[in-house]
Amino acid sequence: MNWQTSRFSIALDRPLVMGIVNATPDSFSDGGRYAHSARALQHCEQLIKDGADILDIGGESTRPGSPAVGLEEELARVLPVVRGAVSMGVPVSIDTYKPEVMQAVLDLGVDIINDIWALRQPGAQAVVASHPACGVCLMHMHRDPQTMQASPMDGDIVLQVRRFLQESAESLRAMGVQPDRIVLDPGVGFGKTVEQNFSLLAHLAEFLADGYPLLAGWSRKSSLGAVTGLEVDHRMVPSVAAALLAVERGAHIVRVHDVRETVAALSVWKAARPSASLVR
Repeated sequence: MNWQTSRFSIALDRPLVMGIVNATPDSFSDGGRYAHSARALQHCEQLIKDGADILDIGGESTRPGSPAVGLEEELARVLPVVRGAVSMGVPVSIDTYKPEVMQAVLDLGVDIINDIWALRQPGAQAVVASHPACGVCLMHMHRDPQTMQASPMDGDIVLQVRRFLQESAESLRAMGVQPDRIVLDPGVGFGKTVEQNFSLLAHLAEFLADGYPLLAGWSRKSSLGAVTGLEVDHRMVPSVAAALLAVERGAHIVRVHDVRETVAALSVWKAARPSASLVR
């Protein structure tokens, strides 16, 4: 199985690590640390050294209750980072829901659009469908970042999320997008309770029946804090544990802050697989 993107056909025969680059002043985990483009690009280089297979750059925080960012501000945050990142030799993803941002970064050579709205904003589907090869990650989100945790989902969480993602993928395919360009993300933390998030993790393998690769984003999420009592800056260990559990249940890509530690943990996981052979 491969994920077709703008410049790369990404083999998914092993778990891949997507490194998070927050070019924002207010992200829940590392807000402000990489808000300047030079620092963000240094972070990109470090993530690649640490073993990141994909870079995921975002210019707007989507933590619960976060305010929306205007188009010009988001472009000012991400475009300088994108211009540098596309020359680093790895696939580059942009975390955005604005079609104007999508078009601008695709014009610069970005490989993947990672959209928390699953292309539901007017014009977003058309941007992706008109591109000959870019990859896309469709994520499930209940309500919007400003209100999603005020009134989380109810009912059969797994069934609802699966149905939404199936319909989103089918809608995009009806516009001519080939299935090998599509990855699905159940959207941990986006309008779900702690129990619902862990239910998605427990039942993640069920999503594989729909035929698309899966991305899991557990890194430093509040649900991990809820079960461990750890503040966000101390959630590296539970984040790595959640990433491994997601991979064990079928995730092809894990989106993480702590790339080096996740890569190391995956090395142990791979060595313990029945088909693994240790290099001596």
